[in-house]
Amino acid sequence: MQLDPKVNKGKPLLVISLDFELHWGVFDKVSPEEKRADFERTKVVIPRILEVFERYGVAATWATVGMLLTESREEWEHYKPAELPTYQNPQLSPYHWVAQNGYDSAIHSAYPLVKQLLLTPGQELGSHTFSHYYTGEPGQQIEQFRADLKASRAIVQDKCGKALQSLVFPRNQFDHQSLKICHEEGFATVRVNPSDWFWKEPVKAGLLDKVFRTGDAVFPLGRHTTFAQDKLLQTEGLPLQLPASRLLRPLGNYSLMNSARIRRIIGEMTFAAKHGLVYHLWWHPHNFGHAPKESMRDLQRLLEVFKKLQQDYGMCSVNMGKLAKEAKAN
Repeated sequence: MQLDPKVNKGKPLLVISLDFELHWGVFDKVSPEEKRADFERTKVVIPRILEVFERYGVAATWATVGMLLTESREEWEHYKPAELPTYQNPQLSPYHWVAQNGYDSAIHSAYPLVKQLLLTPGQELGSHTFSHYYTGEPGQQIEQFRADLKASRAIVQDKCGKALQSLVFPRNQFDHQSLKICHEEGFATVRVNPSDWFWKEPVKAGLLDKVFRTGDAVFPLGRHTTFAQDKLLQTEGLPLQLPASRLLRPLGNYSLMNSARIRRIIGEMTFAAKHGLVYHLWWHPHNFGHAPKESMRDLQRLLEVFKKLQQDYGMCSVNMGKLAKEAKAN
């Protein structure tokens, strides 16, 4: 595999970020038993994702919940911050959940996979906060968020010898204050939401927002999802804000919808390649756990398209951290 050593402004780019969280991302919505089989299959499919990324020369940022690096309840207790989130709804706190249900390494730990991704060329270990922290939820305080980021940095430094550069906000919740904290804690870039109205306020998203988000995955209901490198928002005192383009939605029950969502992504990638723009695709690895074979088939189809766009238009694959460095250099 050969990754592009330098990204020139105006060169079309494919950016991929993955929200790596397993049970820490859904504990407040589903019981472990409802998703346990999916999580087990996810742990099997992630090495296959890494293998095809390496084969096709594709870089990616794995925004990882820091708790996934723990290997026991004792280690989890050791790294958890002194200041815990005081959500008005305590059911949103993983600390509350573990106190009631215990720690289960089968669904709460993925350290061997983190080590494997670090050995795969082009893959960046990013942060999805330590505890899947919600910056937009009532009751939380900004210094609790800072403590969470410090815990995430500490475990990654201790166990991986890496300094985190890129962050993805859980459930896409962020504001100016949380962006400022990210910058102060050393993060160079963060993923932010598309500019469409139905992505504006994730915490307050209603049925209409969700309907338009789902529909836009198949039909062009919003604005162009691609963007120029020189339009990236770089504000003093804040990290580089890298917009998401498209969520690779999990397979559904309807084959026509599944095919349409892949065609939509291919069309957007092709538009980016032809016009020298950036396309930022993201998903949750555990979404592949539901139908691993079919999900890998779709991913390989997208990567085949990327290779064709690379040959025809010079499209490059970069992770979030690499793009932030190039943007700063330019």
